[in-house]
Amino acid sequence: MSNLSSFIKYQRKKLKLTQEELAAKAGVGIRFIRELEQGKETMQLDKVNQVLALFGFNLSPNKQQIDAYDIFWNYFNKSIKITLTNRIVKYGVIIKEITDKKENKISAWQFVPNNNAIKYQQKSDENLTEIISHSDIQTIEAQ
Repeated sequence: MSNLSSFIKYQRKKLKLTQEELAAKAGVGIRFIRELEQGKETMQLDKVNQVLALFGFNLSPNKQQIDAYDIFWNYFNKSIKITLTNRIVKYGVIIKEITDKKENKISAWQFVPNNNAIKYQQKSDENLTEIISHSDIQTIEAQ
C-alpha cells in the first residue's frame, strides 16, 4: 500500500464512510476509489486532489519519511522494534495514534515498552506508556 492509498483509506474509515459514499462525495467513480486505495500507480491527479480535498489536503511535495498510515495498518497493536533518528532502539507495542487536530494527520504514537507490557496488560496506566513523535521514527519492523 502506498502512502497515498493508506492515507485515503485511513481518512475514509475515520469518517466512517464506505468506498461508495466517498466516491459520491468526491464526485468520482467507485472504481477510482478502489484503485486509489489499492495503490494503483497511475491515477489522474485532478481526481486524486478531488478526493483529498474532502479531507482538507492536496498533493504536494514533502520530505520522505516512514508512512504513518502504513504503521497504523501494519504495526498497530503488534510487537515491534523501532529505531529512532537518534539511533535509540525501542521494543514494544504501539497502542494509539495521536492526531494533530490542526493538520488532521498522525503526528505521534502512544507506545508501551516491552518492560512495561505485563503491568500495562494488568492495568492500563498511561504512566507505563511513552509518546514517540512520528518524525523521530527512522525504521520500524515487526518482532
